[in-house]
Amino acid sequence: MDEISQLLRIARLEARLDTRCLLGGSTTMEPGPRAPREIPFHVLLEGECDLEVGGTLHHMTAGDVVIVTTGERHRIITAGTGPKRSIAIRDSATFSIKTSDDDREPVIDLFCGHYTVGAGAGAILFGSLPAPTHVSLFNDTRGRHTLGGLSELMRAEAEHDGTGSAAIMSAFCTVLIALVLRTAAATPNAHGRLWTAVPDPHISQIIQEILARPADRWSLEGLAAQSSMSRATLIRRFRTATGMTFGQFLTRARLMIAADLLDNSDRNIAVVAAEVGYQSESAFTRAFRSATGQTPSDFRRAPRQGTIAATDYLP
Repeated sequence: MDEISQLLRIARLEARLDTRCLLGGSTTMEPGPRAPREIPFHVLLEGECDLEVGGTLHHMTAGDVVIVTTGERHRIITAGTGPKRSIAIRDSATFSIKTSDDDREPVIDLFCGHYTVGAGAGAILFGSLPAPTHVSLFNDTRGRHTLGGLSELMRAEAEHDGTGSAAIMSAFCTVLIALVLRTAAATPNAHGRLWTAVPDPHISQIIQEILARPADRWSLEGLAAQSSMSRATLIRRFRTATGMTFGQFLTRARLMIAADLLDNSDRNIAVVAAEVGYQSESAFTRAFRSATGQTPSDFRRAPRQGTIAATDYLP
């Protein structure tokens, strides 16, 4: 199994489309607050707008996807002259439709939804992505073709809005996150890089091998020799490609897999620790508690009580 498919499997995410926004110019729309572990996303199928998160504007054009990985409050802004327009809301069977309160042609077609992630692997995965994660799926031919087809399906299903539409839209949104995670065209910025979409083939191979065999005794020296490069070169290339150190990635990979094992197997904690490369149960417990805010025992007893904010403590 490839790394993106494996990450999404262990993240145990659920996807939901909440709103379709057909907004005119000079309109501001603020989505409501989210519960812990609900991660908002926005995909712009047509037009241009700005997404303001934490006082910073992120300009979106057709084909852009933004995932607000922290779940914080944000707002959508369309350009235009004249007074700001209010928003009319119409509920449908599957989602709500928001429009500006006039009869003018909309300037954007924006789909908004959220991912609900597990307290362990899902929270660690989304917490390791840039905040926010902003990618353009139209930056390459494959992305343009894939999103173009997906957008037509989403629009057609939105118009149908009948039996099965909620499940179908959920599936489309899951496809969307897979596209985002594999998009190497993500533009690095002050918020970080998309480590799941590494363009460096040597670093990508290392990531795949670690996810497949987390218990191995991984070392920079061994991986550098395997990749025919110096240790210093590997350190530099890994940081450039992923935006994190090798040690940070190794910890996150091991803990994501450990959370999946705790949640979906009856292995005892010492066995889980060994299977992801920890030499002692106590060292594993310390690392897991730093990542999720819970000990492995507490996580197993109440796996849905963690929050994504806990990933801020990852080394």
